[in-house]
Amino acid sequence: MGYVKWWDKLPKWAKFLLAFFAGWLVLGVYRILKGHLIAGIIWLICGGFVIGWAWDWISVLLYNKVTLFAD
Repeated sequence: MGYVKWWDKLPKWAKFLLAFFAGWLVLGVYRILKGHLIAGIIWLICGGFVIGWAWDWISVLLYNKVTLFAD
């Protein structure tokens, strides 16, 4: 759970940059560690989908957290 806490403590700008440039990997692992195993595996295999990737960085920008299959 250290990774989840690390992500949650990051400043908004750092989350946005990670989500934008490496979101499929970083947030796929985040989903798995949050307990959403199937969503995380699909995220990693499919590269976060295009819509999911965009949703992630927009949700980080607006809400400062990942909202799609990670709550």
